[in-house]
Amino acid sequence: GTPLPDSSGPKDFVRDDRKIILTIDSRLQKISYEVLAEQVKEWEAKKGFAVVMNVNNGEILSLVTAPTYDPNKFWLYDPNLFKGWYLQDLFEPGSTFKPINLAIALESKVIDKTGFVQDEGNIEVGGWNLYNWNKKGNGYIDYPKVLQVSSNIGMIKIMKKLNPSSYWEWLNKLGINERIETDLYESTPGYLKSKDIFVNQPIEQAVASFGQGFSISPLKLAQIHAILANGGYEIVPHVTKDFKKENKNKKNKLFSEEVSKTVLEWMETVVENGTGIDSKIDGYRIGGKTGTSQKAINGIYTTKKVCSFVAALPINDPKYVVLVVIDEPSKAYAYGSTVAVPVAKEIIESLIVLEKLPPNRKENKIIVKKP
Repeated sequence: GTPLPDSSGPKDFVRDDRKIILTIDSRLQKISYEVLAEQVKEWEAKKGFAVVMNVNNGEILSLVTAPTYDPNKFWLYDPNLFKGWYLQDLFEPGSTFKPINLAIALESKVIDKTGFVQDEGNIEVGGWNLYNWNKKGNGYIDYPKVLQVSSNIGMIKIMKKLNPSSYWEWLNKLGINERIETDLYESTPGYLKSKDIFVNQPIEQAVASFGQGFSISPLKLAQIHAILANGGYEIVPHVTKDFKKENKNKKNKLFSEEVSKTVLEWMETVVENGTGIDSKIDGYRIGGKTGTSQKAINGIYTTKKVCSFVAALPINDPKYVVLVVIDEPSKAYAYGSTVAVPVAKEIIESLIVLEKLPPNRKENKIIVKKP
């Protein structure tokens, strides 16, 4: 007795029982949003993003942005809020990329884990004067200390040991300039200078060593850190349980287990004794790295900042990466350590409770599982 359109076909009204099952934990999602939104408001920032990802399979447990909108009343909001900027906008990751560069240097065998570097606080490269964030030197320091004090000069000297062509090839292999094949929004490919420019202009290699001069999406940064944390295996971030794209081809292995283990331990010292110390949680082994990068507008670096913090945990058996990015905080003393770290700590504390993560012992050895 139900009237049907004259043009209806035999399959138009077939019931489809397939359901979308998400990887998102609604409890963690709620907590993450509340913490992030409060911090964005507190620092009078333009926007913020936080993600929690399983490093072994790419499942996203929480992904939030602030400010946001109610999709049931979308017409009441600015359309700019509809964009998934964590995949579609690019930023220069800054110091959060330093652990990745150290992994590249270790993998290329231009440094070994017991080495040291001299940090005078400034250096001249190709006619440009480059400095540490505080314009102070740190002396003769080991590589964990390079991360702890976020030494730009130390990183420049380390990556200078690597052949420029090999360095560019590594960044290309990491997919800096590629889209993420995910089940979220259409992603924007990152921006990496051409090989010719990168190789022939030493300043490009120098600024890339501390995460500037190239651009990626926030989710791409989380993906690369997840690869490092899981022992080097490529994974694809996704939010649906039946997402299989990452299994179509054999997973690429980008870093060795030994390199992964070493850099994670170095990142742990950042939380124990460095700029990430405010994310420290008694009884838990957490590795991290802060970032405070200048924003380039129309090719010119400005006083506007992007503050970020990336964490991997537990260090002895990596399972999760947490990334917080807050764009353009407008108050004084805005750094990754002051703006992004507090958000990450609250998210990690909730993650520990919800996932029932047991405390670690310092003497535990790192176990790197294949995803």
